Amino acid sequence: MSAATIENTVGSGSPAATVPLVQAQDLAMMFDVSAPWLNRVLEGKPRQLLHAVDGVSFDIPRGQTLALVGESGCGKSTVARLLVGLYRPTRGTMIFDGSDAHKTFQTPQGRVLRRRIQMIFQDPYASLNPRWSVESIVAEPLLEHGLLQPGPELKDRVGELLKSVGLSPLDMIKFPHQFSGGQRQRISIARALATEPDFLVCDEPTSALDVSVQAQVLNIMKDLQRKQGLTYLFISHNLAVVRHVSDRVGVMYLGRLVEVADKHTLFAAPRHPYTRMLLDAIPKMHDTGRARTPVQGEVPNPLNPPTGCAFHPRCPHANARCSAERPKLQTIGGVSVACHAVEEGRIGT
Repeated sequence: MSAATIENTVGSGSPAATVPLVQAQDLAMMFDVSAPWLNRVLEGKPRQLLHAVDGVSFDIPRGQTLALVGESGCGKSTVARLLVGLYRPTRGTMIFDGSDAHKTFQTPQGRVLRRRIQMIFQDPYASLNPRWSVESIVAEPLLEHGLLQPGPELKDRVGELLKSVGLSPLDMIKFPHQFSGGQRQRISIARALATEPDFLVCDEPTSALDVSVQAQVLNIMKDLQRKQGLTYLFISHNLAVVRHVSDRVGVMYLGRLVEVADKHTLFAAPRHPYTRMLLDAIPKMHDTGRARTPVQGEVPNPLNPPTGCAFHPRCPHANARCSAERPKLQTIGGVSVACHAVEEGRIGT
């Protein structure tokens, strides 16, 4: 959908909520991981390109949460960095509120756009400067974007942000080492909220925290979303967390989306064999007498991915077509899935 079409749709009296705030269209990212030029010449080695993300497309409606799940190395964090502009895509676009975000990032208006898109990083022990006070950490985005100047008003705003994430304004004078992991992540959330963004990219924000602390941080994030109408991309490998926070779930495998569905449908009736394996590996209280099926095999080398469907070496339903032809993500029964076996009806719903 073009920017003009989006503007017409919003301006025609239709609710703005019907237009996705974020639209990823065929996003791809390649990294050159070749040996140095001289080594390649002397040893006769070719260039090596790593397809970290390979043609990912999805929409996120305003005020909703899309979760991306998958094994380590499937490209989730690369997608996150593409959406916030830390990487420029090799191919594809990200439409944010009707405009091409990556083109806008290169213009003077890019600073305004970056205020509306913020990121919460995975490790609260590494994402906060240990030499800065909490006041300096949370105030930095406000000063950098020229929203406030040093003074009482800035202190008041930092105090409000800390209160919004369950901390005290008295914590402003402290340093990161004086806080627990969960408290540090709350500081990270307060910093991300400083510019009053519309879209937050959350890259496994609770994976480094204890389970009880995870619940506290997730509840804060859900409350903030409800109060401020935030839109989230939530990246996690913890399916229990995903079930708690998401509206829709995208399952990634080796840089590609293999299934996208609303969370109730995905957890109740997964379609793709990889999604089924992931869900079947979760321990269940009422299935204590049943042997769990682990996820079979290992993720292939992304430098030498399989032909056809990347999952076919691990799939119990694979046939000759799966090894030769790459499946396209298509809507089947209300669920977007990339699987020949599902398309051909070889897997029951």
